Amino acid sequence: MPDLKTAPPETAALLVWFDENARDLPWRVPPRERLAGHRPDPYRVWLSEVMLQQTTVAAVKGYFARFTEAWPDVRALAHAEEDAVRRAWAGLGYYARCANLIRTARILADAGGVFPGTAAELAALPGIGAYTSAAIAAIAFDEPIAVVDGNVERVVTRLRAIETPLPAAREAVRAAVAALVPQDRPGAFAEAMMDLGATVCTPRNPRCEVCPLSAGCAAFSKGASARYPVKAPKVKKPERQAVAYVIRDENARILVVKRPQTGLLSGMTGLPSSAFTEGPADPPALPVKIAQERDCGSIVHVFTHFRLTLEVRAARAIPGAALPEGWRWSEDAEKEALPTVFRKALTRALAG
Repeated sequence: MPDLKTAPPETAALLVWFDENARDLPWRVPPRERLAGHRPDPYRVWLSEVMLQQTTVAAVKGYFARFTEAWPDVRALAHAEEDAVRRAWAGLGYYARCANLIRTARILADAGGVFPGTAAELAALPGIGAYTSAAIAAIAFDEPIAVVDGNVERVVTRLRAIETPLPAAREAVRAAVAALVPQDRPGAFAEAMMDLGATVCTPRNPRCEVCPLSAGCAAFSKGASARYPVKAPKVKKPERQAVAYVIRDENARILVVKRPQTGLLSGMTGLPSSAFTEGPADPPALPVKIAQERDCGSIVHVFTHFRLTLEVRAARAIPGAALPEGWRWSEDAEKEALPTVFRKALTRALAG
């Protein structure tokens, strides 16, 4: 084990804890193996970090296994059929991540399939922001850089009893993390902070009695762990409305459309729908004439920046119309790579 005598006491205690308590994750090299010289695969680190954005570990594990089985390295992903990648991604949400995943894989494959080793270089790639670039650089390449996600924010605001509400406190949190990052095991430190927040320093009922940082934790010393992180009052999400159709033809196939390559749900397969508007929505323009229209009620779907009420209608298509480019009849729409909002709409229409 590297000499931790020069590391801050919190850092040394955390790494000792991590070596015994690290989570077993499919994209991770366990601490003991890293200490023996085994390096993480940057491709697996990158893929996991992109998938984990706004998503839980439990939700990601299955997707990660399917992706790495189908495309085991960045060159394989770069040469994959885009629709196949989108189908494999369906249900994870935040679909711009999928488009950026493909773009980045192709850029890296053209450069020989080698990932850049610094956060600054990684941040120049599509879809890799400040957090993701720091996480990849630290975990895969041991760059001594502060990696701050929601778990780390919670740990540090409690450790230092930071009274400034989030998100305004983020610079103070980053500075506090940077002061703790060791030179010899920065990747392990980054993973340890994440694990501590996920398993011990949890949002509710933190397990302070087993925390390796409790001796120096300002919030614990005051008996006020649950008070942190202090959060600014929640701002109500804007409300938007839209109309979607589930249209069958004479063979019971369902009409679907490939969405534009830009904007929300870009490039994904969807149901015919209107724009998502702030006021009442008009029905979408359809490439077929319809009959037997039926109101199926509405569903609610919450996106990152707004809450959508989607009115769902079912109808039969009048035969004879040729479909324009991007539109097609699906033999089994339930097996299509539909974003969650359209899957909800399909379920609602088929149920009633």
